[in-house]
Amino acid sequence: MREYEYQFAPIERPLLPGSPYSPAHPAWRRAVYSGIAFATAITATLGNALVSTNTSTIAGSLGEYVAVVAILPAFYVAVNATGNLSIVKARAQWGIPAITHAALVLYAVVALLQLLFPNLALAFAVRAASGLSAAALISVTIFYLFQVFPPKLRPAALVIGIGFTQLGTPLARLFPVELLAQHHWQNLHLIELALPLTILALMNAFPLPPSDKTKAFQPLDFATIALLVPAMLLICTVISAGRLSWWTDTPWLGWTLAAAVPLLATAILIEVRRDKPLLHLEWLGTGVILRFVAVALLMRMALAEQTYGSVGLLTASGLNNEQLRLLFIIVLGAMVLGIATAVLTLRPHGLREQVIVAALSIALGAWLDSHATNLTRPPQLYLSQALIGFGTTLFIGPALAFGFLRMLERGVDYFVTLVVFFSTTQNVGSIAGAALLGSYQFMATRAHAFALAEHLTSTDPQVVARIQTGSQLLANSVSDPGQQLAQGSALLVQAQSREATVLAFNDVFGFVALLAFGTALFVLCLVLRDAWRARRQVSKEVRA
Repeated sequence: MREYEYQFAPIERPLLPGSPYSPAHPAWRRAVYSGIAFATAITATLGNALVSTNTSTIAGSLGEYVAVVAILPAFYVAVNATGNLSIVKARAQWGIPAITHAALVLYAVVALLQLLFPNLALAFAVRAASGLSAAALISVTIFYLFQVFPPKLRPAALVIGIGFTQLGTPLARLFPVELLAQHHWQNLHLIELALPLTILALMNAFPLPPSDKTKAFQPLDFATIALLVPAMLLICTVISAGRLSWWTDTPWLGWTLAAAVPLLATAILIEVRRDKPLLHLEWLGTGVILRFVAVALLMRMALAEQTYGSVGLLTASGLNNEQLRLLFIIVLGAMVLGIATAVLTLRPHGLREQVIVAALSIALGAWLDSHATNLTRPPQLYLSQALIGFGTTLFIGPALAFGFLRMLERGVDYFVTLVVFFSTTQNVGSIAGAALLGSYQFMATRAHAFALAEHLTSTDPQVVARIQTGSQLLANSVSDPGQQLAQGSALLVQAQSREATVLAFNDVFGFVALLAFGTALFVLCLVLRDAWRARRQVSKEVRA
């Protein structure tokens, strides 16, 4: 569609600078735009999800420690969280196609290099390029959906778009590890190359309508970006590596975190002293935004129960992705149901009620998981994980819509601030949640192991009987009675370790349930407080 062929009406003008116009489209074009939106949303998260869900096996193929390879997602998270600092203004200055195409081409080039010359350095570069392209694609997803829905239903497009991006992780669990790992993970590299190339083809075949371009950048913007990006990289590296290298045992974690502090402090100092800041940090200090950020961060940390907790429990029982496939198909369906529920129940004054229901759904799912045993398998987790998947997408769309409404009250100049705050809470919150739960699970495992060991004495008849049973099981393969006894004792120790691990995961699930329930209670208190204030105001007006 060329500008000289179509004159846009005032109602079709974009709300935000850098956004596309919204003319009326025929039904077939709206259907195509819907498909492209889904493809861009999945591309934004699938590549990183494939790496995150296969970290331990990727480490083996690269000949690196798991603690080193675990930092890979941190590069995606850090660049994605800070990428919006430049992406939003770059769209306004140079247009959506130029910026999105540049990010996708960078992603494709680095993925091609990783395919041809696989090594750890390029793996980090691919994750960074993926994070930058994701920052562009998440917005593009919403822009394509804006073309599908009429203006009065644009909030639904926002909820659907951000909900689609959550489907990457369960979809990644459906890929067989054996298929991805062939020829030193060549198939994984091919997928990462195909993703940006596919989106480039789709966006060129069916481009978005044009947008207004305007000068957006100021010189100090680049100074803020240059400081915040490395600061976030350093912080995310510490969060990702901390629980594996252990926080107090690895000096470089402290030095890395210390290096991030002056970068972050300098960026904040620049922003608070500017007349036209890139980030309106004073907005973050307001009560409503502090509560919004706190709830968004706590909920994202609670959602790590699904990506770390339940998967960790089943992996500790010896299960692999192949055996978890049906579980994540159910989770995927529950997430789609969550998106549909969020859209069907969406109303401006009911966003917090949706967050309450989402938090209670997550709390109930985590509480059900807290009763796991060493015999727990995927069928026992179908309901609980479906509840958590449902809560994930029921929460994230209304949370973004709530922040968007607060932004509109302030003005469109606060759009960059909203996007950065929200993406930071969701991206950093995801790895912080895994780090928190992983650290808690490690300490709880040790505590339970010590507690169980106190009861394993050689004078206990049950312990003696268990060792003898284990020895008898090995009688056909081990002829030496002394070795039989030693192996029987080893089997008992393995069973003790396995039981301690399960008990520790139950503690983690219980903690998540309390965290999610506390979040729901906090939001409910805010709703009741506002309702009481409204009734009090009405009473004052009636008396007046």
